[in-house]
Amino acid sequence: MYAIIETGGKQYKVEEGNVIFVEKLNAEAEEKVNFKVVAVGTDNDIVVGDAAEKASVAGKVLKNGKGKKITVSTYKPKKGEKRKLGHRQPYTKVEITSISI
Repeated sequence: MYAIIETGGKQYKVEEGNVIFVEKLNAEAEEKVNFKVVAVGTDNDIVVGDAAEKASVAGKVLKNGKGKKITVSTYKPKKGEKRKLGHRQPYTKVEITSISI
C-alpha cells in the first residue's frame, strides 16, 4: 500500500517505513505528525478525492536540519557591482509510521 501526501506545497509518494525529507515543519524531534492525503493506492486499485481525505498518514519526526549551502553570485558589468550570497534550506526528516484507509 502506498499514499500520495501533500506538505510544503509538494507531493510525495510514500510507503510505510519510508524516510523522507520535507520542507521544515513546526515539530520537534520524536513528535508525531499527520499529513494531508491526496490519494491512496492498494494492490488492486487507487482511491482519490473525498474517500482519500478520510485516510490518514502518520509519521515521526527524526530531526530538523539544514541542507547543503548554495552559493549565488550577481554581477553587473561596467558598474563595479558584485555580490555573493549563500543559502541553506531548512528541512525536516520524517519516517512514515502508518498508512490507514
